[in-house]
Amino acid sequence: QVQLVESGGGLVQAGRSQILSCAASGSTFRINAMGWHRQAPGKERELVASITNGGITNYADSMKGRFTISRNNAKNTVYLQMNSLKPEDTAVYYCAATSYRGIYYWGRGTQVTVSS
Repeated sequence: QVQLVESGGGLVQAGRSQILSCAASGSTFRINAMGWHRQAPGKERELVASITNGGITNYADSMKGRFTISRNNAKNTVYLQMNSLKPEDTAVYYCAATSYRGIYYWGRGTQVTVSS
């Protein structure tokens, strides 16, 4: 099993920046990729960004240029730097890890609220 713990959420003003962190523990050798998804009220969960062990990144189109995902493999930690935040970025942000077999592991989520 893989356990994921997010941190860094909270209330932030529009236009400001915030960084989220997610630390993985347990059977981390199973992990191929890590990433972030988010779910706003009344909406489906959507991909924000992901990064493989080799550093290949993937971003949702609406997040390109504003969000940056990075990873410290030695610490089994993934980060999400969010810049120029907008009220529509308000959501619960979930850390996810994907195993080499395609199994998803999820964190409990951290709330990010962007005030206008």
